[in-house]
Amino acid sequence: MTVAELCDEYFDKAERGLIITRRRKVKKASTLYTDRGRIERHIKPLIGRRTVMDLTSRDVNDFLQKVIAGKSAVDVKTKKHGRAIVKGGRGTAARTLGLLGGILSYAVDAGYRGDNPAARVVRPADGKRSVHFTIEQYRSLGEALDVAENNGTCWQATAAIRLIALTGCRRGEVENLRWTEVDEAGHCLRLLDNKTGESGSMRPIGSVVIDVLRSIRKRGESGQFVLPSLRRQDVPYSGLAKAWTRVITSLQLAELSSQGQPLTPHGLRHAFGSTAEELGYTVPTIGALLGHAGHGITMAYIHKTDGALIAAADRVSRYIWLAMADEDNIVSLKPAVLQEALSGAA
Repeated sequence: MTVAELCDEYFDKAERGLIITRRRKVKKASTLYTDRGRIERHIKPLIGRRTVMDLTSRDVNDFLQKVIAGKSAVDVKTKKHGRAIVKGGRGTAARTLGLLGGILSYAVDAGYRGDNPAARVVRPADGKRSVHFTIEQYRSLGEALDVAENNGTCWQATAAIRLIALTGCRRGEVENLRWTEVDEAGHCLRLLDNKTGESGSMRPIGSVVIDVLRSIRKRGESGQFVLPSLRRQDVPYSGLAKAWTRVITSLQLAELSSQGQPLTPHGLRHAFGSTAEELGYTVPTIGALLGHAGHGITMAYIHKTDGALIAAADRVSRYIWLAMADEDNIVSLKPAVLQEALSGAA
């Protein structure tokens, strides 16, 4: 069996829900889409013809170095108006090696070989971006959103950006947010797993977020989605990627680019976490606010600590809201007096 054939078998079973992840769940459609790209663009071109039995740790390490060096980088046309721009680098290499290790673990379980050659290869740091917003930069974001609204940008785009900034949610979580997932009384979003329809993640939210959601509800839009499509109420809004570019053109935030990459909506999620850290919250609390899988929160745990997490979410989101709204008192706040100034959120 070649590595390419092993990948095909693994992916076929993953699509049928027969591959269980470390979190004891089947892979989501979005994860499978990413996995397929890594298999077709990196693994198969570089080691697809190698036999599974003969693959060594040295081969896997060589594969890793080639991905880092961009040996599998490519820019190809995928359809009439589509392109696949595949890059290398440490982050891509680290994540692709993680997938390859999982595929080779499957090979061990299936009896195709006795060990996993990827297990002895050290994964490089994946170079995740770290974005920190100052008060002035949040103010610039608020001003840019005001300008965008006055220039006719659709309300769904500006509302989505505000919700991401104030909750730290992922772009897809906000774009696909349903009213049934909004629990105003519990001050949280109870996000459903898009694949199973079951409860997937709970995110505590502050009062300012609830105010934003209520202002959206007052628009009287029909349909199940908080941010409906411009043309169909039964379809979620999906135009944030293009709208984002138009919104940030008026921002003077070049210094927020990380590792040569421009600011993205996901950068607002990083900024939320950084703001929470600056306000003195611990890593577990920040992980809970952001819904990190490593800090998974069961419903039983939430019911015991929801007051503390809601207070934290309220304090962080209120701080960001005040900064974006250019409130006079936020500019001169110092850590020593911050808790008193925001005591209404605690």
